[in-house]
Amino acid sequence: MLAPPWIAVPPPGYGGIEQVIALLTDQLTARGNDVTLFAAPGTRSDARVRSPLEGTHPDEIQMALYEVDHVASTFAGMEQTDPPFDVLHDHCGFAAFAFADRIDTPVLHTLHGPFTEETFAFYSRHAHKASVVALSRYQAEQAPDELDVVAVIGNPIVVGDFPFGEEQGDYLLWIGRLNDDKGPQRAIAAAREAERPLVIAGPVQPGQEEFFAREVEPHVDDKQIRYIGEVGDEKGELYAGASALLMPIRWPEPFGLVMTEALACGTPVIAFPEGSASEIVLDGETGFVVEDEHAMADAIGRLGEIDRARCRESARERFDVTTVAESYEGAYERVI
Repeated sequence: MLAPPWIAVPPPGYGGIEQVIALLTDQLTARGNDVTLFAAPGTRSDARVRSPLEGTHPDEIQMALYEVDHVASTFAGMEQTDPPFDVLHDHCGFAAFAFADRIDTPVLHTLHGPFTEETFAFYSRHAHKASVVALSRYQAEQAPDELDVVAVIGNPIVVGDFPFGEEQGDYLLWIGRLNDDKGPQRAIAAAREAERPLVIAGPVQPGQEEFFAREVEPHVDDKQIRYIGEVGDEKGELYAGASALLMPIRWPEPFGLVMTEALACGTPVIAFPEGSASEIVLDGETGFVVEDEHAMADAIGRLGEIDRARCRESARERFDVTTVAESYEGAYERVI
């Protein structure tokens, strides 16, 4: 299992890929697989851990120096292992995929980001070197024809770790990074039209201060619209206490972890039909897929139609780490 070199696994704070790796690696180990995790120093895992570099690099993310050093050192370490590895599961940027034909071990690469013009060209050029897993059918459909997509497997969560909100809460929830693509301003418009209170949670990242000051802050009155900043351990209770999670995104998100986390708490999701949203949200069953803010406001009035227990069960069936680990075992077998 090859993690990125930037931060430890599991992550000390934000780190979606590292959290996925932590859950998947421990579950694969618990299922009897012999797993070695190549990751940044400070990593804790039930698997065997090796750290090729001397330190972490949280402030140099995407700097080629550390990624290629990390990957090349991992490849060298793999060559010295007896017996040899059956498969390398790569989560590390682009370096390992680009040089996957330089090692004898089959490589399975999880596509953690969306396809852009640049990444599409990269994967087209190097497609013959490794196989990939897509996070959603939408993402798989965007892939170059040459790319060997062996499976569609969503990111894992541990459903049992999330509290279940059996009763519909008294507020709507929007959670994420506050920028235009994520759409907090559209959530505000829908909540106002539906005349329902809205809680907004998430960080204002560097470069987004002007957006926040223009589109969000003027509406925050601590009555109908509340902004509570970035959340940590209390996130589960926040999901469970909400009547719905609003996802008015306008970008092709390849997965959308907050949707699965909300469903794990029994909280329906109302989302725009971008990226993977129409796959994660079962329209009319675990929430609603709508076209715009007006339709979102209408859907808020229909939340009584959704069975919150079914939301949680759907998350368990499709996204719990036990299901995801089993699916990856099948993908490994196909690649081997």
